[in-house]
Amino acid sequence: MNNYLDQLNEVQREAVIQTDGPVMIIAGAGSGKTRVLTFRIAYLIEKGNDPFNILALTFTNKAAREMKERISKVVGNEARNLWMGTFHSVFARILRSEADKINYPSNFTIYDSDDSKSLIRDILKEQNLDDKTYKPSAVLNRISSAKNNLFNWQEYQQNSELTGDDQSSGKPKMGLLFELYSKRCFKAGAMDFDDILYNTWKLFQEHPEVLYKYQTKFKYVMVDEFQDTNFAQYIIVKKLSAMHQNICVVGDDAQSIYAFRGANIQNILNFERDFPEIKTYKLEQNYRSTKTIVQAANSVITFNKNQLKKEVWTDNHHGEKIKLLKALSDNEEGNQVALSIFEEKMNKHYRHKDFAILYRTNAQSRSMEEALRRRNIPYRVFGGVSFYNRKEIKDLLAYFRMAINPLDEEAMKRIINYPARGIGKTTIDRIVVHAAQENVSVWNVLENIHEFKAGINGGIRDKVAEFAVMVRSWQVMLPNHSAYELASHIASASGLLTELYNDRTPEGVSHYENVQELLNGIKEFSEHGKIPLESPSAEQDVNALRTLDLYLQDIALLTDADNDKDGDDDKVSLMTIHSSKGLEFKNVYIVGLEENLFPSQLSVNSRTDLEEERKLFM
Repeated sequence: MNNYLDQLNEVQREAVIQTDGPVMIIAGAGSGKTRVLTFRIAYLIEKGNDPFNILALTFTNKAAREMKERISKVVGNEARNLWMGTFHSVFARILRSEADKINYPSNFTIYDSDDSKSLIRDILKEQNLDDKTYKPSAVLNRISSAKNNLFNWQEYQQNSELTGDDQSSGKPKMGLLFELYSKRCFKAGAMDFDDILYNTWKLFQEHPEVLYKYQTKFKYVMVDEFQDTNFAQYIIVKKLSAMHQNICVVGDDAQSIYAFRGANIQNILNFERDFPEIKTYKLEQNYRSTKTIVQAANSVITFNKNQLKKEVWTDNHHGEKIKLLKALSDNEEGNQVALSIFEEKMNKHYRHKDFAILYRTNAQSRSMEEALRRRNIPYRVFGGVSFYNRKEIKDLLAYFRMAINPLDEEAMKRIINYPARGIGKTTIDRIVVHAAQENVSVWNVLENIHEFKAGINGGIRDKVAEFAVMVRSWQVMLPNHSAYELASHIASASGLLTELYNDRTPEGVSHYENVQELLNGIKEFSEHGKIPLESPSAEQDVNALRTLDLYLQDIALLTDADNDKDGDDDKVSLMTIHSSKGLEFKNVYIVGLEENLFPSQLSVNSRTDLEEERKLFM
């Protein structure tokens, strides 16, 4: 029964079988923490715990899928009943079930960063504010930080410290923008990623009976990559585990590199204070790296004062020495790296995908790309435009979003006149303004366009009405048609497929093929896909009809690590060091190791920032 425990070293085994009470597992790089977390869940199930009562939170859907597959090999199909996924996917699942409590539709849309920036730009234009002063990305970062620290727009406006910072930075309208953005999202039945966290906290805060329901349900709570949690995530996890106190967090303060995204290293450093009965296990044996690499990492991180002390070690061989390449310019550096890759590949029979080039900022990729091109070395830049962010894909997904949630204003603006229907931007702007003046949704205006005549002639009103009738017909089809049946119908009926097919340029052909690839993926989902975690029906009939709303839920929260659609993977990988976390390559080049670049110029004035640069390097 427990033969798999024999695969663990002594500390790993102790961490697995200590199932009750608060547990913290400090896991050094390459120390087998995924195996420990996987076996711990399997052990809980084998002890007779219902998988429906186990909550496991990860940072990517890919990690959750891989862990579930590993658990299935030990305990069988019971693993599919685990509540396992990313913070956002699991909390979105809860919110869809309880949406009425916070006055949201259960089919709420999840806005990505492009949707949010588009909305911010519209609000700036309506308020006659300069988008050079109020850069949309900066406005969103400010709003995101507030929500991740559990401030709503009312509390933000009442906080003298926050508003004082806005005044001194020359952005006194930030609080107003937060208010207008929040109200527009709510009216559109939409949440952004930060809303998923904030609204989960709000749901539990304002509805103790709902909190009690999930506290009772989740007898065991586990959190992977705990060092990367932000304030909101930690508060929610604490609330969920307050009843049974069976919380296990796995992480490493030395691998906390996402402070710029709101990750709060104090969560892991203060865990002992919050849970005095904690049992701590340190996984210090590295199974992945050579002695040379482990010793180098230890020597770098030892200079950090703010850390949980541990000594990572390995029984592996010493391996090759770390090589230092000196270059007089970035172009010379690129040439040296490209030449080294070419020679290593030829001499040692590596594939291109065995190489990675890591840099501190995306701008550094230029010299590397030019050098690789000159030597005809294929490469892929991570952090570029992903499959789901390509225009033609986002256009079709916007049609799907309208069919599911017609209140979605950003989706409407994207596709109401694409392909062209003679509904110009002036008409759309008038509709949006009228909706705001009447305090109704834009969809309400579209459906009743003939009652709104100011500035819009009869012919255009007819076209708007036709668009609304088309969307309404898709809504009627939604419950009784598979995702693929409805998606294919929408792609054709909207005119989008014809529009793309008629563009016979190489780019046009590529766009058409991308849409066909999306439809093929939807067909596979309809026939074999798993009902996504966010669906309230995820615990129900596995043979249930897989409808288009379930498909959108499945892809709405994909991360960069989840949405790789590039079939040819034999390429050198180029990415920032932040993007490389959790990945492994046989050959790694870290470029730009020079003062004010790496470590960054922005980090030299603060010990905390400088220590994060060390963690990033190791």
